[in-house]
Order: sequence, then C-alpha cells, then structure tokens
Amino acid sequence: MSHITGIAASNGIAIAKAYLLESPDLTFETKKIENPEEEIQRLESAIEKSKEELEKIKNHTKEKLGDEHAEIFSAHLLVLSDPELIQPMEDKIKNDSVNAEAALDETANMFITMFQNMDNEYMRERAADIQDVTKRVMAHLLEAPFPNPALINEEVIVVAKDLTPSDTAQLNKEFVKGFTTDIGGRTSHSAIMARSLEIPAIVGTKEITQSVKDGDMVIIDGLEGKVLINPSDDERKEYEQKQSQYEEQKAEWAKLKDEPSVTSDNVQVELVANIGTPDDVDGVLRNGGEGVGLYRTEFLYMGKTSLPTEEEQFEAYKAVLEGLGKEKPVVVRTLDIGGDKELDYLDLPKELNPFLGFRAIRFCLERDDIFRTQLRALLRASVYGNLKIMFPMVATVDEFRQAKELLLEEKDNLKQEGVEVSDDIEVGIMVEIPSTAVIARQFAKEVDFFSIGTNDLIQYTMAADRMNEKVSYLYQPYHPAILNLVHNVIEAAHAEGKWSGMCGEMAGDPIAIPILLGLGLDEFSMSATSILPARSQLRKLSKEQIAARKDELLSKSTTEEVVELVKEITE
Repeated sequence: MSHITGIAASNGIAIAKAYLLESPDLTFETKKIENPEEEIQRLESAIEKSKEELEKIKNHTKEKLGDEHAEIFSAHLLVLSDPELIQPMEDKIKNDSVNAEAALDETANMFITMFQNMDNEYMRERAADIQDVTKRVMAHLLEAPFPNPALINEEVIVVAKDLTPSDTAQLNKEFVKGFTTDIGGRTSHSAIMARSLEIPAIVGTKEITQSVKDGDMVIIDGLEGKVLINPSDDERKEYEQKQSQYEEQKAEWAKLKDEPSVTSDNVQVELVANIGTPDDVDGVLRNGGEGVGLYRTEFLYMGKTSLPTEEEQFEAYKAVLEGLGKEKPVVVRTLDIGGDKELDYLDLPKELNPFLGFRAIRFCLERDDIFRTQLRALLRASVYGNLKIMFPMVATVDEFRQAKELLLEEKDNLKQEGVEVSDDIEVGIMVEIPSTAVIARQFAKEVDFFSIGTNDLIQYTMAADRMNEKVSYLYQPYHPAILNLVHNVIEAAHAEGKWSGMCGEMAGDPIAIPILLGLGLDEFSMSATSILPARSQLRKLSKEQIAARKDELLSKSTTEEVVELVKEITE
C-alpha cells in the first residue's frame, strides 16, 4: 500500500478499481513515398474521421455539461480546419516525399513547442489542444484504437498521465467515480469539468501512472489531495466512513438551499455564483444561489469564426435574466478578452506581456463598434430581470467615465428607437489592478458597486504569474498586502453608501470567508457548488467577533500568521 499526494481539483471521496487510461502506441516509421497525392488523401481522410468523432463528442458534451464545455470541441474542430496547421503538413508530403505520419508529427510538434514556450496560460492550453487533436489524427493514420472512456461500464477510478478535454467529456459519472492524473492544475479543462460533473479528482501527482496497475484498488480523497493505492482493510473502512460522512454533510448542506445567508449574529450577506453561459443557471438555482455575481460574457465570443451578433447576445443575456427572475441580481462583466483569452478572428497584436497589455476595457474603448453592440444587447435584455453591468480591468477613473458614457449613449439611442430599457441598472467595475484598489475612494464617488477580482489582483500585487510553478508560492490570497487592498476597497464603497463584492476564487475559500466577513464584504461570488458549504460555514461565524480582531488581522506580516489567527478566532 502506498500514498501519493497531488492537487485536490474536485471535492469528494471515491473508492474503486483503477482503470489505466493509456494512449495508443503511435510510433511510426518515416518512409519515402512515391505518390504524394495519395498520401495527402490519407491525411485528409484521417482528419475527416477525427472531425466526425469530435462533432459527436461536442454534441455529447453539450447535452451532459452545457455549451461552455462544448465550446472546447468547437475550438478543436477549428484547429483541424486551420490551413496554417494543415497546409504545412501537405507541403511537407509534397516537397519531402514523406509519409503522412511523418508530416503530421513534425508539423504538430513544431506548433506544440511554439505554443508551450509562450508566456500566457491561454496559449499554453492551445498546445494541449493541438496535441489532443493531432494524436487523434495520428491514431486514424496508424489504424490504432483510440481510447474511448465512454465505453467504461463498471465502477472505476480513471488513472492517466493527463486527461484531454475529449477524454473528460466522455466520462460517465455513473461508472467513473473519480480520476487522478500525473499532470494538471485546478484551472485545467479536466479539473473544471470534474467539478461540473461533481466527481472527485486529484491532478498533478507527478507519478500516479508509474505507481498504479490496472485493476489495483484505489482511494482518492479529493478533500485533502491524497491517493491511496491498495489500501489495507482498516484504511478502506476508515475512508468508507469518511465518504459516508461527506455524503451526509452534502445532504445537510442541501437543506440550506432556500435559507438566507446569515451569520450566527444574524448579519446577512449575499452568496451568488460565477457563470459562463445560460446553461449554468440551473446549477446556480440547484445550489441555492441568490443571484449571479459574475457572468463571463467572453464565452459568447470564443470558439467561433466571427463576432456574435447583437441578437445572439441579447438572447443569451435575456435567458440568464429570465432564468434568475426579477428579484435575483445578475452582474454581467463586459467583454474581457486579451491576456489569457484570445479571439483568432480579431487578429489582435502579439504582445510581449499580454496580461499587462491591450485587453478588457482597453480593447473595448478602442473597438467601440464591438463594445456598443454588446451594450445594446445588454440594455435590451435589462427589462427581463435585475441587471447590473461591470467593466473589467479598469485602471483609471477616465476609463470608467468613457465606458459609462458609451453605455448612456446607447441607452438614449435605444429609447429613441422605441426600445424599452430598464432605468434601474447599477454600473460598477471589477477591481483587479492594485492602483484601482489604492484610489478606491475616488472611484467610489462614481461607481455604483465594486467587484474585487482577486485572481488577477493577487498576481499583479505580488508580481507573480499564478501559472508559473517557480513563483506559485507567491500566489497568496491571505497575504496582508492583499487583505489591506481588499479592506481599502470595502471601506471606500461603504463610505459612499455603495456595496462591494468579490468574484475571484478567494470568495469561496473556507479560510478567506471569515476574513472577508470581518472586513465587511457584502457579496461573495463563487462556483455554484461552493455556495451551500459557504452558507453552512457562515451560519457558524460571528461577524462581530471577527471584526473586533480586524486590525490585528491586517497588521500581520505573513500569510502563515494570518491563517493562524483566523483559526484561533473561528475555533
């Protein structure tokens, strides 16, 4: 029996036999060929077969997990239709007279290496996409059976070096009780899908495929990031009990679905959800969400070949607003592309440091034709619910004023056209840039609300890319510098009678929740599955008790000191 640790990517405990998901043998010989046209035909046939499979996987994913996850396979299909990838393969077959396998391998590796060496997470993920789709094409060329997780028909824990998006999308949660991989992180496609499927997952173990054989008994503890291989009878009983306790805990949380989010001293806050598409609304309501604190609209723009129309956007916004009803707020973030999110069809300039470059509100103010289309769609949809609009990546008060002016212009235009628009739309900003947090008092005089985006705020404040393993230790949500910035934003909002929320990962973090409560945060926006555990935790906390130690928390020097004090206050 052995223990391996990794990154807990999705909560829960699973006990089952290991199913080793291995890639097919894709070794090949480079051969000289005499008929290039025939070889190009082989390549095209393999690509077409791969496209057919990906279409099926995309449709299956849409049905099981919704549009947002299905868009991953739209992107994969675009890769296989991209002449910049396919043409060099065909040219190599013609010019070098080599077989399709060699042309595919050399071209794919060139692109994979190029993308892997890029500085931002989004482009590195594109390397994984190219690897995924070209492996599928290679398997067809070699007539090698490609792994099909959809055929699993007994209870197992999937063990793999990595799970591609297409692998994860085919997992049937009736049989696949969890999975564990050698590589990956909490933000990888497979981790996000695991949370949507609500199955436990542990990624980034580095060695699980070397340690587990097919059929070994495996326990994965997605609460603590542990994998147990061939556990003893006593350990198995211990984890069966732990699993049972977790299921009981989930049943207890479920009872809070329609309860208010109140503390033990009867202070009410708002627990809302982060979403990406209208399909996510069901999950918000099922988990007792009191609204949407972040609707990421960029998913409407991604995985496509052209910009979404005003009508397409209007229908998406209307669906979310109607789904939540007139009472529950929906905070929509306007288009946030650039940085780690690119749109091929816009041909944006390549930048040395895209996270600090031409992105989000900076792009929208430059391309106000695109921005105005989105604002019109939002304004038209506003009469169907409780809409709030926020602008991302705002660095200066002037940027906010310019964006709001465009919004008011489009509101006037629509009214002149006889289109009904709500007169009760709050307009706020995301606080992601340290300078914005520092002068929050100036912003608070003009905005209706703040939503603190901690994912970027932390990495900008600490000057540490959260995807870079060498500096990942600096990604510290509870660092006193972060807490003081957050406190400054909340205080500034309250001084002007405004509210302040948070829509970064930190808002659903069990260590951070007591801190944020004590600092006076009004709205906590998180993944839908975190809402009920957070509501349960809040009911045991006294805001007055934590707020009384606020100055002490803010004066600590290290993350460790903060965590220690939080435990002392809440135990």
